[in-house]
Amino acid sequence: MRLKPEQIVAALQKGLSPIYFISGDEPLQLGEVADSVRAAARKAGYDTREVLVADSGFSWHDLAESAGSLSIFADKKIIDLRLPTGTPGAEGSKALIAYCERLPEDTLLLITAAKVAGASLKTRWFQALDKAGCVIQVWPLDGQDLVRWLQQRMQRRGLKAETEGIKILASRIEGNLLAAAQEIEKLYVLYGEGSLSKQQIFDAVADSSRFDVFKLMDSVLAARVGRILKILSGLRAEGVAAPVVLWALTREARVLIKIKRALSGGQNRAQVFKNNQIWDKRQQLVSDALSRLGEGDLNSILTLSAKADRQIKGQQQGDAWETLLAICLMFASVAMTKG
Repeated sequence: MRLKPEQIVAALQKGLSPIYFISGDEPLQLGEVADSVRAAARKAGYDTREVLVADSGFSWHDLAESAGSLSIFADKKIIDLRLPTGTPGAEGSKALIAYCERLPEDTLLLITAAKVAGASLKTRWFQALDKAGCVIQVWPLDGQDLVRWLQQRMQRRGLKAETEGIKILASRIEGNLLAAAQEIEKLYVLYGEGSLSKQQIFDAVADSSRFDVFKLMDSVLAARVGRILKILSGLRAEGVAAPVVLWALTREARVLIKIKRALSGGQNRAQVFKNNQIWDKRQQLVSDALSRLGEGDLNSILTLSAKADRQIKGQQQGDAWETLLAICLMFASVAMTKG
Protein backbone atom coordinates (compact mmCIF):
# COMPACT_ATOMS: atom_id res chain seq x y z
CA MET A 1 0.00 0.00 0.00
CA ARG A 2 1.34 3.43 -0.93
CA LEU A 3 0.96 6.40 1.40
CA LYS A 4 2.03 10.03 1.30
CA PRO A 5 3.97 11.38 4.29
CA GLU A 6 1.02 13.51 5.40
CA GLN A 7 -1.23 10.41 5.46
CA ILE A 8 0.86 8.36 7.87
CA VAL A 9 -0.62 9.64 11.14
CA ALA A 10 -4.21 8.88 10.09
CA ALA A 11 -3.16 5.46 8.79
CA LEU A 12 -1.40 4.58 12.04
CA GLN A 13 -4.51 5.48 14.03
CA LYS A 14 -6.40 2.80 12.12
CA GLY A 15 -3.86 0.11 12.98
CA LEU A 16 -0.33 -1.08 12.32
CA SER A 17 0.97 -2.82 9.23
CA PRO A 18 3.62 -5.53 9.60
CA ILE A 19 6.05 -3.62 7.36
CA TYR A 20 6.79 0.06 6.71
CA PHE A 21 9.21 1.03 3.95
CA ILE A 22 10.13 4.72 4.04
CA SER A 23 12.51 6.11 1.42
CA GLY A 24 13.66 9.47 0.11
CA ASP A 25 16.40 12.08 0.15
CA GLU A 26 14.62 14.62 2.38
CA PRO A 27 15.95 13.74 5.86
CA LEU A 28 13.51 15.69 8.03
CA GLN A 29 10.36 14.19 6.51
CA LEU A 30 11.89 10.73 6.41
CA GLY A 31 12.93 10.92 10.05
CA GLU A 32 9.60 12.28 11.26
CA VAL A 33 7.58 9.63 9.40
CA ALA A 34 9.79 6.92 10.90
CA ASP A 35 9.41 8.49 14.36
CA SER A 36 5.62 8.39 13.95
CA VAL A 37 5.75 4.67 13.18
CA ARG A 38 8.02 3.96 16.16
CA ALA A 39 5.78 5.96 18.50
CA ALA A 40 2.64 4.15 17.33
CA ALA A 41 4.39 0.80 17.68
CA ARG A 42 5.54 1.57 21.24
CA LYS A 43 2.00 2.59 22.12
CA ALA A 44 0.82 -0.78 20.78
CA GLY A 45 3.26 -2.67 23.02
CA TYR A 46 6.27 -3.10 20.75
CA ASP A 47 8.76 -2.46 23.52
CA THR A 48 11.83 -4.18 22.06
CA ARG A 49 13.72 -2.58 19.19
CA GLU A 50 16.65 -3.95 17.23
CA VAL A 51 18.58 -1.73 14.80
CA LEU A 52 20.21 -3.27 11.71
CA VAL A 53 22.30 -1.23 9.26
CA ALA A 54 22.73 -2.79 5.81
CA ASP A 55 26.14 -1.30 5.07
CA SER A 56 29.09 -2.96 3.33
CA GLY A 57 29.78 -5.34 6.22
CA PHE A 58 26.17 -6.38 6.84
CA SER A 59 24.99 -10.00 6.65
CA TRP A 60 21.39 -10.45 5.58
CA HIS A 61 21.23 -13.58 7.71
CA ASP A 62 20.93 -11.12 10.62
CA LEU A 63 17.47 -10.12 9.41
CA ALA A 64 16.20 -13.70 9.39
CA GLU A 65 17.84 -14.35 12.76
CA SER A 66 16.28 -11.25 14.29
CA ALA A 67 12.86 -12.13 12.86
CA GLY A 68 13.07 -15.67 14.20
CA SER A 69 14.30 -14.86 17.68
CA LEU A 70 11.95 -14.18 20.56
CA SER A 71 12.93 -12.75 23.93
CA ILE A 72 12.37 -14.73 27.11
CA PHE A 73 9.33 -12.54 27.75
CA ALA A 74 8.06 -12.84 24.14
CA ASP A 75 7.90 -9.07 23.73
CA LYS A 76 6.60 -7.51 20.58
CA LYS A 77 9.59 -6.28 18.59
CA ILE A 78 10.51 -3.60 16.06
CA ILE A 79 13.23 -4.48 13.57
CA ASP A 80 14.63 -1.09 12.56
CA LEU A 81 16.45 -1.76 9.28
CA ARG A 82 18.47 1.01 7.60
CA LEU A 83 19.30 0.91 3.86
CA PRO A 84 21.83 3.71 3.30
CA THR A 85 22.11 3.03 -0.45
CA GLY A 86 18.38 2.70 -1.11
CA THR A 87 18.74 -0.80 -2.54
CA PRO A 88 19.29 -4.17 -0.78
CA GLY A 89 21.37 -5.84 -3.49
CA ALA A 90 20.92 -9.41 -4.67
CA GLU A 91 21.28 -11.10 -1.27
CA GLY A 92 19.11 -8.50 0.42
CA SER A 93 16.41 -8.82 -2.24
CA LYS A 94 16.09 -12.53 -1.52
CA ALA A 95 16.04 -11.90 2.23
CA LEU A 96 13.27 -9.28 2.00
CA ILE A 97 11.15 -11.44 -0.31
CA ALA A 98 11.54 -14.40 2.07
CA TYR A 99 10.60 -12.17 5.02
CA CYS A 100 7.42 -10.97 3.26
CA GLU A 101 6.42 -14.53 2.40
CA ARG A 102 6.59 -15.58 6.07
CA LEU A 103 5.79 -12.60 8.23
CA PRO A 104 6.81 -13.27 11.84
CA GLU A 105 4.25 -12.73 14.56
CA ASP A 106 4.57 -9.83 16.99
CA THR A 107 7.25 -8.22 14.82
CA LEU A 108 7.13 -4.93 12.95
CA LEU A 109 9.73 -4.30 10.25
CA LEU A 110 10.56 -0.62 9.74
CA ILE A 111 12.86 0.05 6.79
CA THR A 112 14.28 3.51 6.17
CA ALA A 113 16.20 3.98 2.94
CA ALA A 114 17.78 6.54 0.70
CA LYS A 115 15.90 7.55 -2.44
CA VAL A 116 14.81 4.53 -4.47
CA ALA A 117 15.58 4.63 -8.19
CA GLY A 118 12.64 4.36 -10.57
CA ALA A 119 13.83 0.99 -11.86
CA SER A 120 13.64 -0.46 -8.33
CA LEU A 121 9.89 0.13 -8.18
CA LYS A 122 9.41 -2.82 -10.56
CA THR A 123 11.66 -5.23 -8.68
CA ARG A 124 10.30 -8.25 -6.82
CA TRP A 125 11.64 -7.10 -3.46
CA PHE A 126 9.95 -3.68 -3.71
CA GLN A 127 6.66 -5.15 -4.89
CA ALA A 128 6.78 -7.69 -2.05
CA LEU A 129 7.17 -4.89 0.51
CA ASP A 130 4.40 -2.89 -1.18
CA LYS A 131 2.03 -5.86 -1.03
CA ALA A 132 2.82 -6.89 2.56
CA GLY A 133 2.96 -3.43 4.15
CA CYS A 134 3.06 0.33 3.62
CA VAL A 135 5.42 2.19 1.30
CA ILE A 136 6.02 5.90 1.91
CA GLN A 137 8.25 7.90 -0.42
CA VAL A 138 9.28 11.39 0.65
CA TRP A 139 10.29 14.08 -1.80
CA PRO A 140 11.86 17.54 -1.54
CA LEU A 141 9.17 20.23 -1.46
CA ASP A 142 8.99 23.36 -3.57
CA GLY A 143 6.48 25.95 -4.75
CA GLN A 144 3.06 25.82 -3.14
CA ASP A 145 3.82 22.48 -1.48
CA LEU A 146 6.69 24.09 0.42
CA VAL A 147 4.58 27.13 1.36
CA ARG A 148 1.81 24.85 2.63
CA TRP A 149 4.30 22.79 4.65
CA LEU A 150 5.76 25.94 6.22
CA GLN A 151 2.30 27.19 7.15
CA GLN A 152 1.41 23.89 8.80
CA ARG A 153 4.72 23.73 10.62
CA MET A 154 4.26 27.25 11.97
CA GLN A 155 0.72 26.46 13.09
CA ARG A 156 2.06 23.55 15.14
CA ARG A 157 4.15 26.14 17.01
CA GLY A 158 1.23 28.52 17.42
CA LEU A 159 2.54 30.91 14.75
CA LYS A 160 0.72 32.59 11.87
CA ALA A 161 2.16 34.71 9.09
CA GLU A 162 1.20 36.60 5.94
CA THR A 163 1.76 34.83 2.63
CA GLU A 164 4.57 37.25 1.77
CA GLY A 165 6.30 36.43 5.04
CA ILE A 166 6.04 32.70 4.30
CA LYS A 167 7.60 33.31 0.87
CA ILE A 168 10.51 35.16 2.48
CA LEU A 169 11.09 32.17 4.74
CA ALA A 170 10.81 29.77 1.77
CA SER A 171 13.42 31.69 -0.21
CA ARG A 172 15.75 31.78 2.80
CA ILE A 173 15.80 28.02 3.46
CA GLU A 174 16.00 27.02 -0.24
CA GLY A 175 14.02 23.79 0.19
CA ASN A 176 16.00 22.54 3.20
CA LEU A 177 13.23 21.47 5.58
CA LEU A 178 15.56 20.94 8.51
CA ALA A 179 16.76 24.53 8.11
CA ALA A 180 13.11 25.59 7.86
CA ALA A 181 12.25 23.82 11.11
CA GLN A 182 15.18 25.56 12.79
CA GLU A 183 14.11 28.98 11.48
CA ILE A 184 10.55 28.42 12.71
CA GLU A 185 11.90 27.44 16.12
CA LYS A 186 13.96 30.63 16.12
CA LEU A 187 10.86 32.69 15.28
CA TYR A 188 9.04 31.06 18.19
CA VAL A 189 11.94 31.82 20.55
CA LEU A 190 12.02 35.46 19.42
CA TYR A 191 8.34 36.30 19.26
CA GLY A 192 6.37 33.55 21.01
CA GLU A 193 2.97 32.38 19.79
CA GLY A 194 0.85 34.67 17.64
CA SER A 195 0.83 36.42 14.27
CA LEU A 196 4.07 37.50 12.63
CA SER A 197 4.48 40.36 10.20
CA LYS A 198 6.49 40.15 7.01
CA GLN A 199 9.06 42.49 8.56
CA GLN A 200 9.46 40.34 11.67
CA ILE A 201 10.20 37.28 9.55
CA PHE A 202 12.60 39.23 7.35
CA ASP A 203 14.47 40.60 10.35
CA ALA A 204 14.75 37.16 11.94
CA VAL A 205 15.86 35.12 8.93
CA ALA A 206 17.91 37.69 6.99
CA ASP A 207 21.57 36.68 6.98
CA SER A 208 22.95 40.23 7.13
CA SER A 209 25.13 40.04 10.24
CA ARG A 210 28.87 40.10 9.72
CA PHE A 211 29.26 37.53 12.49
CA ASP A 212 26.21 35.29 12.42
CA VAL A 213 25.15 32.56 14.80
CA PHE A 214 26.03 29.74 12.40
CA LYS A 215 29.63 30.94 12.21
CA LEU A 216 29.69 30.94 16.00
CA MET A 217 28.60 27.29 16.01
CA ASP A 218 31.42 26.33 13.65
CA SER A 219 33.87 28.16 15.90
CA VAL A 220 32.75 26.41 19.08
CA LEU A 221 32.97 23.03 17.36
CA ALA A 222 36.47 23.89 16.16
CA ALA A 223 37.45 25.21 19.63
CA ARG A 224 38.77 28.46 18.12
CA VAL A 225 38.71 30.56 21.27
CA GLY A 226 39.85 33.83 19.70
CA ARG A 227 37.19 33.63 17.01
CA ILE A 228 34.54 32.67 19.58
CA LEU A 229 35.29 35.83 21.56
CA LYS A 230 35.24 37.98 18.42
CA ILE A 231 32.00 36.58 16.98
CA LEU A 232 30.11 36.55 20.27
CA SER A 233 31.13 40.16 20.90
CA GLY A 234 29.99 41.06 17.39
CA LEU A 235 26.63 39.37 17.84
CA ARG A 236 26.02 41.25 21.08
CA ALA A 237 27.08 44.59 19.57
CA GLU A 238 24.81 44.10 16.56
CA GLY A 239 21.79 43.50 18.78
CA VAL A 240 21.28 39.81 18.02
CA ALA A 241 18.84 38.44 20.59
CA ALA A 242 20.44 36.33 23.32
CA PRO A 243 17.68 33.65 23.08
CA VAL A 244 18.70 32.98 19.45
CA VAL A 245 22.33 32.36 20.44
CA LEU A 246 21.22 30.16 23.35
CA TRP A 247 18.88 28.19 21.09
CA ALA A 248 21.71 27.50 18.63
CA LEU A 249 24.11 26.37 21.38
CA THR A 250 21.62 24.06 23.08
CA ARG A 251 20.58 22.58 19.75
CA GLU A 252 24.24 21.86 18.92
CA ALA A 253 24.74 20.14 22.28
CA ARG A 254 21.63 17.98 21.87
CA VAL A 255 22.62 16.97 18.33
CA LEU A 256 26.07 15.94 19.55
CA ILE A 257 24.50 13.85 22.33
CA LYS A 258 22.16 12.22 19.82
CA ILE A 259 25.07 11.40 17.49
CA LYS A 260 27.19 10.03 20.35
CA ARG A 261 24.42 7.69 21.45
CA ALA A 262 23.77 6.50 17.90
CA LEU A 263 27.46 5.76 17.33
CA SER A 264 27.72 4.01 20.71
CA GLY A 265 24.79 1.85 19.63
CA GLY A 266 26.79 0.62 16.65
CA GLN A 267 25.12 2.68 13.93
CA ASN A 268 27.01 3.53 10.77
CA ARG A 269 28.85 6.85 11.14
CA ALA A 270 28.10 8.11 7.63
CA GLN A 271 24.40 7.33 8.02
CA VAL A 272 24.25 8.96 11.47
CA PHE A 273 25.80 12.13 10.05
CA LYS A 274 23.34 12.09 7.16
CA ASN A 275 20.37 11.58 9.49
CA ASN A 276 21.46 14.63 11.48
CA GLN A 277 22.18 16.84 8.45
CA ILE A 278 25.95 16.88 9.05
CA TRP A 279 27.21 17.48 5.52
CA ASP A 280 30.76 17.23 4.17
CA LYS A 281 32.02 20.66 5.19
CA ARG A 282 30.93 20.19 8.84
CA GLN A 283 31.77 16.52 9.34
CA GLN A 284 35.34 17.16 10.48
CA LEU A 285 34.20 19.91 12.88
CA VAL A 286 31.61 17.61 14.42
CA SER A 287 34.07 14.70 14.58
CA ASP A 288 36.59 16.88 16.42
CA ALA A 289 33.93 18.00 18.92
CA LEU A 290 32.78 14.40 19.48
CA SER A 291 36.36 13.37 20.25
CA ARG A 292 36.89 16.30 22.59
CA LEU A 293 33.60 16.26 24.50
CA GLY A 294 32.06 13.45 26.49
CA GLU A 295 28.34 13.10 27.10
CA GLY A 296 28.92 14.43 30.62
CA ASP A 297 30.50 17.58 29.17
CA LEU A 298 27.52 18.09 26.87
CA ASN A 299 25.05 17.59 29.72
CA SER A 300 26.98 20.21 31.71
CA ILE A 301 26.57 22.57 28.76
CA LEU A 302 22.81 22.00 28.83
CA THR A 303 22.75 22.64 32.60
CA LEU A 304 24.58 25.94 32.13
CA SER A 305 22.22 26.75 29.25
CA ALA A 306 19.29 26.47 31.65
CA LYS A 307 20.99 29.10 33.82
CA ALA A 308 21.38 31.40 30.79
CA ASP A 309 17.70 30.91 30.00
CA ARG A 310 16.71 31.98 33.52
CA GLN A 311 18.99 35.03 33.28
CA ILE A 312 17.48 36.03 29.95
CA LYS A 313 14.00 35.80 31.49
CA GLY A 314 15.05 37.79 34.56
CA GLN A 315 14.51 34.82 36.85
CA GLN A 316 18.15 34.70 37.98
CA GLN A 317 20.77 37.36 38.55
CA GLY A 318 23.78 37.68 36.28
CA ASP A 319 24.71 38.65 32.74
CA ALA A 320 23.29 36.15 30.26
CA TRP A 321 25.95 37.05 27.69
CA GLU A 322 28.70 36.11 30.15
CA THR A 323 26.98 32.77 30.66
CA LEU A 324 26.72 32.32 26.88
CA LEU A 325 30.47 32.92 26.68
CA ALA A 326 31.04 30.30 29.37
CA ILE A 327 28.92 27.84 27.37
CA CYS A 328 30.97 28.52 24.23
CA LEU A 329 34.20 27.98 26.13
CA MET A 330 32.86 24.72 27.57
CA PHE A 331 32.31 23.57 23.99
CA ALA A 332 35.97 24.47 23.37
CA SER A 333 37.03 22.66 26.57
CA VAL A 334 38.34 25.89 28.06
CA ALA A 335 37.56 26.67 31.71
CA MET A 336 36.66 30.25 32.66
CA THR A 337 38.53 31.68 35.64
CA LYS A 338 36.80 33.92 38.14
CA GLY A 339 38.55 37.20 38.68
